[in-house]
Amino acid sequence: MIFPRQIGGIALAALSVSACPRSAPPMPDRPSTIAAPAGRSEIVESIYDGGLKNGWQNWGWTPVEMKPSVPAMVRFDQYGGWMLSKVGLGGNFGGLVFRVKEPPGEGEFLEAHLVSVAGAMLARVKVSPDDRTDVGDGWTEVYLSMDRLNPGGVPFDRVVLQSFRPYGTEPVPIDKIALTAGSPRTAPPQSVASVSGPTTSRRVAMSIDCRAKATKISPLIYGAVPDKDAPPFGVTVGRWGGNLTSTYNWEVHAWNAGSDWFFENRDAPPFTQFLQENAARKTPVALTVPIMGWVAKDKSSFSFPVSLLGPQEKTDPYRPDVGNGNDRNGKPIATSAERAYIPITPAFVKRWIEAIRKEDAKTGSRSVAMYILDNEPMLWPSTHRDAHPEPTSYDEIVQRAIEYGTAIREADPEAVIAGPAEWGWTGYMYSAKDMANGGTAARPDRRAHGDLPVIAYYLKALAEHDKTTGVRVLDVLDVHAYPYADGVFSDAADPNTAALRIRTTRMLWDPTYVDESWVKEPVKLLPRLHEWIDQNYPGRGISIGEWNFGGARHMSGALATAETLGRFAQFGVTSAYYWTSPPVGSPGMWAFRAYRDYDGKGARFLDWFTPATVEHPGQEGLFASRDDSGKHLVAIALNFSPSETILAHVDVSSCGNVESAQAYTYQGAAQGFTPATANAAGTTLMQTLPAYSITVLDLRLGDGAPPVK
Repeated sequence: MIFPRQIGGIALAALSVSACPRSAPPMPDRPSTIAAPAGRSEIVESIYDGGLKNGWQNWGWTPVEMKPSVPAMVRFDQYGGWMLSKVGLGGNFGGLVFRVKEPPGEGEFLEAHLVSVAGAMLARVKVSPDDRTDVGDGWTEVYLSMDRLNPGGVPFDRVVLQSFRPYGTEPVPIDKIALTAGSPRTAPPQSVASVSGPTTSRRVAMSIDCRAKATKISPLIYGAVPDKDAPPFGVTVGRWGGNLTSTYNWEVHAWNAGSDWFFENRDAPPFTQFLQENAARKTPVALTVPIMGWVAKDKSSFSFPVSLLGPQEKTDPYRPDVGNGNDRNGKPIATSAERAYIPITPAFVKRWIEAIRKEDAKTGSRSVAMYILDNEPMLWPSTHRDAHPEPTSYDEIVQRAIEYGTAIREADPEAVIAGPAEWGWTGYMYSAKDMANGGTAARPDRRAHGDLPVIAYYLKALAEHDKTTGVRVLDVLDVHAYPYADGVFSDAADPNTAALRIRTTRMLWDPTYVDESWVKEPVKLLPRLHEWIDQNYPGRGISIGEWNFGGARHMSGALATAETLGRFAQFGVTSAYYWTSPPVGSPGMWAFRAYRDYDGKGARFLDWFTPATVEHPGQEGLFASRDDSGKHLVAIALNFSPSETILAHVDVSSCGNVESAQAYTYQGAAQGFTPATANAAGTTLMQTLPAYSITVLDLRLGDGAPPVK
């Protein structure tokens, strides 16, 4: 994907587009401290006052520029908003107060709401003139009482300011955001489950079939780009990947940022450091190797110097001679790859693998579990157009796979090799050469190759190479999976986006689900990949080399993540790598913990996937697993509704009697999973699944449990 990257837990802040200075009006003076207007009490929790305060964090979702001791500059175009979060926030508050300086004549456009610890949106309150007090120099102070924002007194940990109508792109200064003191309540807060209005409940039939064929679950499906400073959350393999790795020079530890940041060479973390960090965690590595033919020659060169190629559309604000490669009219400028790169051959990669295996021999362990053949080759002509301006073709990706895969096999005969690490829908179906020459309708490159989708052809061609030469250069088919619907891959968590985020996971598995995006047809990714492998190169595994459905800080993102991990287990995926890592303490992180450490003591989803069914797939989910003995069963039940409790009737009669049962439930609270009552009797389990929740069921079965088969 074309967005800023992070490798090995080392944040590349300088490469983050959102972190760079933007063109904006001069920063206004900060509003002075003025006595509180009548009707509100004193501040007890400062959120932003010339900077974030008291542990509050910026959770997006639109661009916000924050500089020390000045107001924040917030963009509200495209229904934008600023979400501020503090995990573990507690207290009794009277209201929300903030100051804003809007351009004259804009009228009202702001609204505010709170988000419960379960991730549910509370009351949306539009700011009106009655909520404002003029505090001078164009600033107004807004006060919204908790009686309006949170009449039920629900525990919350997020504050959101957003536009409720279309608004321009000019940033809006905002400062002095705070919560004020409240009066003691006479009644206890209502439950988190009721935050979205009256909670309803319904009975749902579910079943687990212990007599059906079980499938082994690969531990590599719980992969990510691990954050070296974060506490462990169950990642089983660390991926070294992303746009930067297409240009990684292992000999000088440098790479080029491509279109993500002005096609500049940068200092890169040594790959040895990444291997060592993962070895310390006892996790192997999936290593992306460059096969595009060019890698960064040093740590400072760049591809589009203004001094040589003329004025450009944008320049690096820190290096004015570094252009973005487009002229002032936005037209791409040609350059020479030699400005920033050196050419490589398969021998370059072979030496790298040999160096890794030499170090492995010293420790007696394998550090790399999988070698991935580069990253998103059909996007090379855009992401890395300075080095690879020509459109990538069918023949090129096959030939490069053969040449570089052979080099890897020679250096490491037991290597597991994956490719082509393609980005998404059009990259599965067509080549970049197709898209540059008439698009999907004309598709000249595809027609010249039997009109096969490019992934199907790739498999077929490599199978023929294997048969002809006896050299296997592909063990695992690797593609990336992101949602295509607008707004889903973001931090947006309004009710419509949250619901769409969860529905969109159906693109992975449901042949009846028509993707709610420009794709407009069933993606059915996992069944489709299995079909392509069976038809063209039987025996290959499946890797989802990057995936993320957004919303990691919201319960909808947690549910989408939990659903996705369950589908990977169900469809026998070999490996999968979340991009990059869910934030520490976020709902997305706890979704991983559902499968890897739900009790805080290492309890996890087990090793054999056991088929399960639910009455309304897509409204709720159920995934089951057993251990080798067949007597230990762990299931994960999902309730996708933000307002409806499910009374699950789980039939486990095919598994024998339940001797003991324990449940753990997560609804978005900072403490993660909490023990819950599991109501098991004989061969039936009756379980309450709260709204917007993940519930883990840990069952011990009697002697009558059928063996795993």
